[in-house]
Amino acid sequence: MLSTLAGYYSGQYVSNFNRFNKLYRVMLQSSPEYRITPESLDKTYTAVGDGKMAPLSQFVKLTKVYGPESLGRFNLYSSMGINGEAAQGYSSGDAINAIRETAAEVLPRNYGFEFAGLSREESQTSNNTVIIFAICTVFVYLILCGLYESFFVPFAVILSVPFGLMGSFLLAKLMGLENNIYMQTGLIMLIGLLSKTAILLTEYASDRRRSGMSLVQAALAAAKVRFRPILMTVLAMVFGLLPLMFATGAGANRNSSLGSGVIDGLLFGILAILFFVPVFFILFQYIQERIKPVEFLPYPDWEIQGEMDDIKERKKLKGKEKK
Repeated sequence: MLSTLAGYYSGQYVSNFNRFNKLYRVMLQSSPEYRITPESLDKTYTAVGDGKMAPLSQFVKLTKVYGPESLGRFNLYSSMGINGEAAQGYSSGDAINAIRETAAEVLPRNYGFEFAGLSREESQTSNNTVIIFAICTVFVYLILCGLYESFFVPFAVILSVPFGLMGSFLLAKLMGLENNIYMQTGLIMLIGLLSKTAILLTEYASDRRRSGMSLVQAALAAAKVRFRPILMTVLAMVFGLLPLMFATGAGANRNSSLGSGVIDGLLFGILAILFFVPVFFILFQYIQERIKPVEFLPYPDWEIQGEMDDIKERKKLKGKEKK
């Protein structure tokens, strides 16, 4: 009976037939005059057995009800859309986790939820973040191993970067900024700047060590000589990002997150690099030389030779002063 009702009123696919090399689709449906009024149920019959027919009005009663104009569907399931945004001080990842926790507690049985749009992409890729960062760290480590021809010295560069990230997250938290996509974009730039600075220091110290300086002398020389160019680079970057940090108007939160994250991490990270990278270099270079002794250059660069002569002169003057 229900099949008959559906076929007569809403239409029902029956079969196909081919004629003159053209495929036709056969649909079962009553003519409009037999299905546009409630009384049409008295004119539509269905078999009830023993060759007898009965009008559909004997089995169906029409009742007027009100419903939505359209029914939303998502992945073939009936659904309703809910839009929202994270509260101030919370990231989109925090909002996604909050939705999952609330849905687990509140939704009735046989009900579920799905994310759409950018939230769907973020929810599906957030679990891969740790893996991606781990793979990137391994690749950077291997590249630095080729640069320094050492398995230990690259750790002086890699271990210096977390100091800048820690400063960026800490000060951003104190300023009430959320860890959004703009801040994460700034962190990528921050990692590059901090890594470049650490590489300059360790490369400078490695050249002095191969030229005959002691570990401590090479590390101190790198910190002293590279201090001014590093400071100039940092100040230029900071002054360039200040307009973003103190932005107002449309898009202010976006610009403030980007500028503040980089400035905070840069100031904190550079200070840490100037103090910790020389120490890390001495430590890991010492371990490296315990495994494989350093190969000194037979003819050091004239600039490095001049620095070594200055160190010797200062030692002689200190020795005379003590006497």
